[in-house]
Amino acid sequence: MFTTAASANWYRRTGKRLLDVLLAAPLLLAVAPVLTLAAGLLKLQPGSGRILFRHRRPGLHGQLFTLYKLQTMTDARDAAGQLLPDAQRLTRLGRLLRATSIDELPQLWNVLRGDLSLVGPRPLLPEYLPLYSPEQARRHAVRPGITGWAQVNGRNAISWEQKFAYDVWYVEHLSFALDLRILVRTAGRVLSAHGVAAPGQATTEAFRGSSPSASSHTDFSA
Repeated sequence: MFTTAASANWYRRTGKRLLDVLLAAPLLLAVAPVLTLAAGLLKLQPGSGRILFRHRRPGLHGQLFTLYKLQTMTDARDAAGQLLPDAQRLTRLGRLLRATSIDELPQLWNVLRGDLSLVGPRPLLPEYLPLYSPEQARRHAVRPGITGWAQVNGRNAISWEQKFAYDVWYVEHLSFALDLRILVRTAGRVLSAHGVAAPGQATTEAFRGSSPSASSHTDFSA
């Protein structure tokens, strides 16, 4: 019979991946009509030609993979050829897709491929990799996820330091019970559209490097 420690190790090594496949496959089939409708609406948008947004993101141990999302922004640029701010490129339909998290649904395919887990630290931009402190870089010790402990504790409405602290706490406390807790809380967050954007931002501000922690008194198990 497994001890508690053995059960935790088995879940981390094998059970978590098994749960991902068992849940992601039927979920992808269930949301196929929603994805089809969203894809049709995106195709009908003026000036739109793309349905999927593809971007290279760091996964387990920082290895890059291609992340899939529904396209929510245009490629509008200024006179110098630079992309306009997110707020100016985010379409009305894109805002709705983000608020309902429908834009994230193609990532179920990433889960089946093994790039992502259902639960884990969110995969961020590759240019952030050299900016992490050694402690923050521990977020890459597990597969990134569609949802995570930081997402159900503020998402984009909390600071980068808080997000990374939540991510590292998750890595240290990863378990079947914690993953189920996050999945249940995610459903409530999606329904309320809580924390979709940072205050005063269309999405969230860029991470520009570590700063002294603003979250040293936060209870990350809450």
